[in-house]
Amino acid sequence: MADKESITTRWIDNMAFETEVNGHKILLDASPEGGGENRGPRPKLLLLSALGGCTGMDVISILKKMRVEVDEFKVIVEGDVMEEHPKYFFRMHVIYQFKGKDLPMDKLQKAVSLSEERYCGVSALYRKAIEVTSEINVTF
Repeated sequence: MADKESITTRWIDNMAFETEVNGHKILLDASPEGGGENRGPRPKLLLLSALGGCTGMDVISILKKMRVEVDEFKVIVEGDVMEEHPKYFFRMHVIYQFKGKDLPMDKLQKAVSLSEERYCGVSALYRKAIEVTSEINVTF
């Protein structure tokens, strides 16, 4: 039997909503142009954050098991949005930015590949619906 997750999102006022995830409250709001007061992030952009966080956690976990230490790590997720309504992401590009000395590129690629193809549930879902590409950048 499949596991089930549930989130409740409650209307606060105007265009603001509050959702609670793992005991952490997140306030969502629209921009002033969209009738909101900009009190929180727009929900659609959280799709990019979900992918960045999911794959980022996987990559760091895998690299720790491989005994690869990085000085800094960032995941940048870019999303291309349809011009017409409904305005949804039709493509995402993930940029894995590593900083460190003598980082083994083969292990970085392996960690990213394992996350993208096996472990990250967000990536697995998105890849069923849209094009998702990635690249790895390393600086010293």
